[in-house]
Amino acid sequence: MKGWKNIRAGWQLYALFSLPLLYIIIFKYMPMYGAQIAFKDFNVTKGIGGSEWAGLAHFERFFKSHEFWRLLRNTLSISFYTLVASFPFPIMLALGLNYVRNKRFKNMVQMVTYAPYFISLVVLVGLLLQFLDPRTGLINTLLGWFGLGPFHFMAEASWFQSIYVWSHIWQNVGFSCIIFLATLAGIDPALHEAAVIDGATKVQRMRHIDLPGIMPIAVILLILNTGSMLETGFEKILLMQNSLNLRSSEVIDTYVYKVGLVSQAMNFSYATAIGLFKAVIGFVLLLIVNQTAKRLKQESLW
Repeated sequence: MKGWKNIRAGWQLYALFSLPLLYIIIFKYMPMYGAQIAFKDFNVTKGIGGSEWAGLAHFERFFKSHEFWRLLRNTLSISFYTLVASFPFPIMLALGLNYVRNKRFKNMVQMVTYAPYFISLVVLVGLLLQFLDPRTGLINTLLGWFGLGPFHFMAEASWFQSIYVWSHIWQNVGFSCIIFLATLAGIDPALHEAAVIDGATKVQRMRHIDLPGIMPIAVILLILNTGSMLETGFEKILLMQNSLNLRSSEVIDTYVYKVGLVSQAMNFSYATAIGLFKAVIGFVLLLIVNQTAKRLKQESLW
């Protein structure tokens, strides 16, 4: 009875909360029912419940396939490369902007760095293809002035991961630094005033005041990013992919898409098994990093 009184008293908050809750239930939890087809020989006519059980056969097929190690290597390398390369830049950008006193310049930098986040992935990949075109692309034109090139960047498998990662950083660094700017704004100004009186430089203030202040948020974000590390950005990789760079661009997500939906013999059970394997690996990584953060006396999710 008391619970209903609390709900009625704050019904506006519960109404706002209901929309994201419904989203999570419908699009995150309800699809888990279909994950069981990873352990079945799914037949569309029989449905999920009527299909026969296959046990771990689909997982064994994937582990024994000649694609397994290549897919796992590409997925982990792209994910780890993205995590390591992209994580420090929002922090550095936030620290730099926090000490800019020229408001007009600060707003201009924020606008320039935030804007790429709102570019559609289709448009972004289109721009990449235009800039890197071996005949008319801006990059090859600039290299030509120095007697270099032309280079067909998108046809070289060795270039694919770097192009993917650094274009990702360019697109997301501005938006990702917002949470760090908000954290820096919450640091007690008295700490900086005392440091200035003691003769501390800006670099020393960053090291001894700002970095410890944002470290809890940075650790939490690192844990969350590690948990979703295998989510390599399916749409962008698929758009950038071609037959020449497939050796380093084929990842688990694109392979699942091709096996489950594009191939003539669509194998939903096999594709689901591969996707479930990726989800389990991501969950294990999340547990490991969270436990490591606890052992190091840092903030953790639980």
